[in-house]
Amino acid sequence: MSSEGFLLRIWRRFKSWEGLLLVVLVVIIATNAERSPAYLSIGNQINLFQLSIEKIIVALIMAFLIINAEIDLSVASMMGLSACLLAWMYERGVPVPVGLLLGLLVGVLGGLFNGFWIAIVGLPSLVVTLATLIMYRGLARVLLEDRSIGHFPEWFDALGQQSLVGPLPLAMIVFFLLLALAIVILQYSAFGRYVFVIGNSSDVARYSGVKVRRVKMILFTAAGAIAAIAGLLFAARLGAVRGDLANGFELDVITMVLLGGVSIFGGSGSLFGVFLSILIVLNLRNGMSLANITGHVQTGVIGVLLILSVLVPNLANQVRDTLNRRRQAGRPQEADA
Repeated sequence: MSSEGFLLRIWRRFKSWEGLLLVVLVVIIATNAERSPAYLSIGNQINLFQLSIEKIIVALIMAFLIINAEIDLSVASMMGLSACLLAWMYERGVPVPVGLLLGLLVGVLGGLFNGFWIAIVGLPSLVVTLATLIMYRGLARVLLEDRSIGHFPEWFDALGQQSLVGPLPLAMIVFFLLLALAIVILQYSAFGRYVFVIGNSSDVARYSGVKVRRVKMILFTAAGAIAAIAGLLFAARLGAVRGDLANGFELDVITMVLLGGVSIFGGSGSLFGVFLSILIVLNLRNGMSLANITGHVQTGVIGVLLILSVLVPNLANQVRDTLNRRRQAGRPQEADA
């Protein structure tokens, strides 16, 4: 690629939604750095990721689902269920490694359960996963009731609370490995192209020979498995598990994906935009914490971001379409003149 072509691609990127996100991110970072000299320190940046690492892990698979014109509202409940199953079994003397495997297994089975009703039966994913959100959370509460179970082995707590490679804890390493894998799959593989094609039109994809049901089953199964992994990592970081673990996390996860430019209607989006939106949400929360803004207000701000992430791109598309129609309507008049 020539230098001119490379510069043209960069210019187009800056003119896109991702370019706007990059500008917003720079403003947030500059504002936070001015408020606190320690903001840009390595320790604070690691802590910034670590406090929300489980959410951003799940955001990666949520991006695949929404691009595919689906959604999974049950991911946070699955995180809680897998962690509660681990704690419940540990309380009964089952070794932690066995509990980890069973916690992962319940995530896979939960994803398969969602996928069956959505991909095979044909029910809307919004309805199915809203129901399983309640069901998985209910199962988690049945296992632990109102108790908190902790005192896990030291090696397990260390996996979530101590650095593993340099300053990076295990969960951050898992995130960056999954991010690299997700980019390769979504942007450079046939499966990734199927995800986009189905998101644009499942009927067109089906007539083109794409195995739509298989793709959706894979996506929902992966969503259950990754949510379970995130839940187990969360249990290790906290060192204790309750029935309400990860309650409400789905709001932040969906916000990160939609703010990243992934269309709620499916068929478009990029992981580059999702990564930028992740950084925006993390830095925004960190900045609000530095300003002593309470958690409830922070949640309200994230809710506003969720609305804007859907509203602004739609308004921009409407304005673009209106301008294109006016431009096309004016061409014949210019020709007659």
